[in-house]
Amino acid sequence: MDYLTQAAALADTPLADGERAAFWRAPRFDGLECLSATFRIHAYAPHTHETYVVGTIEAGCERYHIRGKDEYAGPGDICLVNPDELHDGEPFGEGYSYRMTYPSVPLMRKVASDMLDREVSATPFFKVSLSHDPEMAMAFSRVHRLLEAGSGRLEQDEGMHRIYACLLARYGDIEPAPMVGPEREPVARAKDFLSEHFAEDVDLETLTGVAGLTRSHLVRAFKRETGFTPHAFLTDVRVRAARRMLAKGGAPAEVAASCGFYDQSHLNRLFKARYGVTPGAFRA
Repeated sequence: MDYLTQAAALADTPLADGERAAFWRAPRFDGLECLSATFRIHAYAPHTHETYVVGTIEAGCERYHIRGKDEYAGPGDICLVNPDELHDGEPFGEGYSYRMTYPSVPLMRKVASDMLDREVSATPFFKVSLSHDPEMAMAFSRVHRLLEAGSGRLEQDEGMHRIYACLLARYGDIEPAPMVGPEREPVARAKDFLSEHFAEDVDLETLTGVAGLTRSHLVRAFKRETGFTPHAFLTDVRVRAARRMLAKGGAPAEVAASCGFYDQSHLNRLFKARYGVTPGAFRA
């Protein structure tokens, strides 16, 4: 059977009334295909992918046949399909809404290599095709929306890597390398870099180069040493910088642009969450 991209799989059957499908790619993650859709009657014919299929159901129920049995996926479930695995998919009941990603084998090998602190040449394998995991389902949906909205690179990198690494650790044949002692110096270098470059759209690859650690190691060590993930630390630095600029009379829109926020509403939300007032009210 021929491999299908998700775009080709969708194109086989036109969407009915009440159905929707938003498809896009995230080039920075090895051309990662992403899909957000609601299906009432749309059904996929049996097919395979060169990529993995990783995602969650947000409403309703999807039935899909895989590994010789029917799976019924609903809210809070994580769906996992390995490359070359034959599967289909159709609504069960009144339909379903879901968010899916289609990570390539090289991308997942890179995540596994980071987790093990060594090069991985084998293809990671998910041992289950469905698991009820509300915590991971919620985290996946949040990161998927970040990709759809085109948020900052560090936030996307950190979130996407964490999701895939956690899923490989929980359901795959990958066991993360143990943490070896404190990493104060590497984390300190990463903190200094973020503090100096807070207005820039820093990515995780740049930060790992500064720290000299793999992505998995850096995120875990950073959280252990500071209580923050790298992105949370960067956000905190940005908000504090904005507060200083506002105190000197800076206009909120200009402050937002100068401190690396997407726009003024982004600054408003994060500033109020920390200080209880909007930037405009604080400035006044």
